[in-house]
Amino acid sequence: MAHLVVGVAQVAPVTSARYLGVYLDSDMTTKTHVTRLVSSCFGNIRQIHRIHRSLPRSTLTMLSSSFIMSKLDYCNVALVGLTRCDLDRLQSVINAAARLTVGGQHYDHISPLLVDLHWLWMAERIQYKLCVLVYRCLHGSAPCYLQQTVCLAASMESWCSLWSVPSSDLMVPATRRSTLGDCALTVAGPRAWNNLPDVIHHWPLSDAHSRLIFFSSVFT
Repeated sequence: MAHLVVGVAQVAPVTSARYLGVYLDSDMTTKTHVTRLVSSCFGNIRQIHRIHRSLPRSTLTMLSSSFIMSKLDYCNVALVGLTRCDLDRLQSVINAAARLTVGGQHYDHISPLLVDLHWLWMAERIQYKLCVLVYRCLHGSAPCYLQQTVCLAASMESWCSLWSVPSSDLMVPATRRSTLGDCALTVAGPRAWNNLPDVIHHWPLSDAHSRLIFFSSVFT
């Protein structure tokens, strides 16, 4: 690939770039980010595994949440639209962390362990974070540039006369390419929000614990 000339400097092209801890590939995918994230998390799992017999479950849960789950949750909104293969790789991290935390065996079914720990599946964690972000945009607690990305469908003149459109539904813009356009916040956010039960659209933001329980019951 040819170098890009900026002033008197030549900038060499790269296959991936890192910004705020998130790797974005030159083909607009996050495969490099997923690979590095999985590698980092399994490295932490191996370190915790060396001392897990000397720690109570409460400490193991804290370590798993701090060094593994927090990495999976960091900027996971950027992972919207991941392929099933990449989602399975990230889910394998959650499965390993859950078995390590509760002392489960490799052949144990993972669903009861996740329920016991109150952990969502990876795809659901992404949707949860996406819905919370949209909620904050609608209630003025998100940055202004994010609040401008969501719009109530009822506020659009062409939609006002449609009785089938709930007042809390958001406008979903049309996209030309599902591989890229559907991953944008302006599209993925409203779609995730519209798929939620209408009662949760008016959930009080201050009641964070109750909202977390309600989201968990919806996604699980």
